[in-house]
Amino acid sequence: MALEQKLQLRLAQKLVMTPSLQQAIKLLQMTRMELQNTLTQELVENPVLEEGDESFEEEEAESEEASATEEAAAEETPEDSMNEIDLEAYFSDYWEGGSTGPSVYEFKEAPPIENTLSREPDLWDHLLWQLHMADLEPRQLDICELIVGNLDADGFLRATVDDIRGMGAGDNSHRPYEWDEVERAIAFVQSLDPPGVASHNLCECLLKQLDAKEEPGPHDDVARRVIEEHWELFLKRQFPAIARHLGVDLQSLEPVVEVIRSLETRPGRKFTSERTHYVEPDVYVNKIGEEYVIQLNDDGMPRLRISKAYRRMLQAMKAQKSEAEARNFIKEKLRSALWLIKSLDQRQRTIYKVANSIVRQQKEFLEVGIERLRPMVLRDVAEDIGMHESTVSRVVSNKYMHTPRGLFPMKFFFHSGIDRDYGEDISSFTVKRKIEQLIGEEDPKRPLSDSELTRILKREGINIARRTVAKYRDELSIPSSTNRKQIF
Repeated sequence: MALEQKLQLRLAQKLVMTPSLQQAIKLLQMTRMELQNTLTQELVENPVLEEGDESFEEEEAESEEASATEEAAAEETPEDSMNEIDLEAYFSDYWEGGSTGPSVYEFKEAPPIENTLSREPDLWDHLLWQLHMADLEPRQLDICELIVGNLDADGFLRATVDDIRGMGAGDNSHRPYEWDEVERAIAFVQSLDPPGVASHNLCECLLKQLDAKEEPGPHDDVARRVIEEHWELFLKRQFPAIARHLGVDLQSLEPVVEVIRSLETRPGRKFTSERTHYVEPDVYVNKIGEEYVIQLNDDGMPRLRISKAYRRMLQAMKAQKSEAEARNFIKEKLRSALWLIKSLDQRQRTIYKVANSIVRQQKEFLEVGIERLRPMVLRDVAEDIGMHESTVSRVVSNKYMHTPRGLFPMKFFFHSGIDRDYGEDISSFTVKRKIEQLIGEEDPKRPLSDSELTRILKREGINIARRTVAKYRDELSIPSSTNRKQIF
């Protein structure tokens, strides 16, 4: 059988993911800060793009210039993606005009550079500062710095005495560190603030904190005995056994346990580099009368527009039929600017549509509270506004909505549902809140087990498995009933 080569023509329709379309989709899922950085970069790189002021110009002249600009930009560009691709599958209709909705570029006066810290001091900075303020010999200071360098973020020493001695043995300028030298250095670092730092384990850490108290309490001696002699029993919450070993009753052991609980289990906790992140909402939901009104956050945002100077320059070059290279450069930058303006406006419109759909479907939550949060998935909003689920997912990613009930991520409103014997399905978030309320109202001496919580929820018509209750409890960072039990 002979092979034969043939040419065949096929006609097919498909969506072409051009760079311009990829940019539009990328803009949709950007956060406010990411979009600000992108626009700032575009303003620097694209001379055709500029920030518009708040003054109103003559509409007729503006319309003529905008039409001429778009006509010049589209000239000799049959493959332009703006003409070939219908973005309605992703966004909404294009608002005809020379400027977009508010962008996110906003100039704010920066504080003086001398008042700006690159980062806050951490645990190691705090300890090194104390070491350098102390009157130590150079050799002892070197050992202490080695000890500080081997602390973890919680403040515990993760190197043994032999390890630290070995670190000094490789230094040709010093003789190997002696055992007693390292021991004295560790004791000195343990005397620094915060109390309990540089300990090898939790028991040593708690004992160092008891030693560092300026005024020892009346129960500190018994607390020390519990830590030194009965720590394993304490971890297993076997308080009756501890009371028998100490020769006291349970009532007398209660203040001792409270002393131990008041000690810090992670000395370096207050020096963690975690900072509070302040969120600026993308959407505001305000109740006016009986209706909820949605307002996009455009406070202080400038408007982007095409530079008039480059418009006139392009029209003059077109009339002269000269300087083809410069004219092509301006046309390319002009098309890029027009696409950015269009994509920004479509981004705002799409966010508004999604937010409006969420408010309509979660109106009972806005009226009553978390008890009426209904189950909702991305498909519900996508079908409501006639868009794809992936578009809705990009919109709600890293976006926040300020409502009369508080500030929530837009993803907060999307939860799976749990079957009920009567009425509509209930949101998994509402079930978590019920579990949290039940545990908060329980008897501390007889805490509710996961099986008992399951039975209570089923009596309310919520069909849920015990393993699901345990999963939700873990997500709420609530200990098991055994660890919640109090015997006092």
